[in-house]
Amino acid sequence: MLDGWIVVVGALAAVSATLLGNFLVLRKMSMLGDAITHAVLPGIAVAFLVSESRSSVAMFLGAVIVGVLTAVFTEWIRGVGGVDEGASMGVVFTSLFALGLVILVRGADAVDLDPDCVLYGAIELTPLEMVSLFGWEVPRAAAILGAVTLINAAFVGLFFKELKLTSFDPALATTMGFSAKWVHYGLMVLVSVTAVACFESVGSILVVAMFVVPAASAYMLTDRLGVMILISVVLAALSSAVGHLMALQVPSWFGYRSTTTAGMIAVAAGIFFLVAAAFGPRHGVVVKRVRRIVLSLRILCDDIVAFLFRAQETRAGSEQLRGVTAAQLTDALFASGVSLRLATWLLRRRGEIRLADGGLVLTEAGIERGQRLVRSHRLWEQYLVDQAGRGMEEIHQQAERFEHFTDRELREKLATQTDRPELDPHGSPIPEEG
Repeated sequence: MLDGWIVVVGALAAVSATLLGNFLVLRKMSMLGDAITHAVLPGIAVAFLVSESRSSVAMFLGAVIVGVLTAVFTEWIRGVGGVDEGASMGVVFTSLFALGLVILVRGADAVDLDPDCVLYGAIELTPLEMVSLFGWEVPRAAAILGAVTLINAAFVGLFFKELKLTSFDPALATTMGFSAKWVHYGLMVLVSVTAVACFESVGSILVVAMFVVPAASAYMLTDRLGVMILISVVLAALSSAVGHLMALQVPSWFGYRSTTTAGMIAVAAGIFFLVAAAFGPRHGVVVKRVRRIVLSLRILCDDIVAFLFRAQETRAGSEQLRGVTAAQLTDALFASGVSLRLATWLLRRRGEIRLADGGLVLTEAGIERGQRLVRSHRLWEQYLVDQAGRGMEEIHQQAERFEHFTDRELREKLATQTDRPELDPHGSPIPEEG
């Protein structure tokens, strides 16, 4: 049961942070979340010194005040000093964070608080302090984080349109009557409250990962804001469960008993981000690379078929159809040996080319494809001369690019625009539509 509560507390901390983190990521303000998370430390330290309690409401008030001041000071320094946002954030949060550490270290003996708890959290100890909630015994941290999660979810749900508009176009939001400044400060207040609610469980440093990493991972997986928020919440909750499991299991592989769960939650979130960054359907590095390879291979297949079609076209009157050799294709298409072998293998599997005496020739299916490609190419050449006024020395390379993405409907429009020519500008016959 203790493990279950640890996972629940971690999940609530991660979800409450990532709900707001989506908008920090979209606004390119991830570092502002980091700045507020660090800068609230003097407010927390002063509240502890005054109240001598970790459960005091003063903790939240002190952190919220400092969090809002961080946002205000950042904007003020950027406006008055004429520096960029990154520099102004660096000045504000490092100064406040250093001040908080000094206060914390100097006054730590007077209160039940230590720097490690503030910096790294103590999520493993949260199930030891239980409170009664609607007749159920739950950890105090879970009750607090549950309330903060509900508040953040309500804020995002009620002001979704305003948050979305001010995140993508603050100027438009202002002209439509939405105060981008007040939405910004409202978001900063909740970021401050969330940071304070999370720091006892996961620490003021690791909470930064909760704000940014699940949201950044979701951003790599979708371009729709609603779906992005949903994915980030799921990833945040999974990070808590996987992170706690890793904290128990991974150290044993190296001869240790266990490690901090909060740190492993951040590690798990980072692993999810690496997977999303590599395999995201639109932005994934590996997926983009595979798409480029597939596109290059498809274009090379088109070029091979078009080259063979032109070769067979020029030899149409000969008695014996001789194939084109691999060396001829390599010289003509500037393709590597590996790419050429893969492309010819694919074309043979599709039944578009076959081996003949001396090399490769097109089958009936290959002739039909080659006919479409060459027709597209020569119609584009004619169009570029007639309609775009291009010179003869320019049209071949441009038509070479367009031919790969020209369907039957576009070919028909090109033919209509060019008065259905029989010959292209070079005098070569334009094949009929098959």
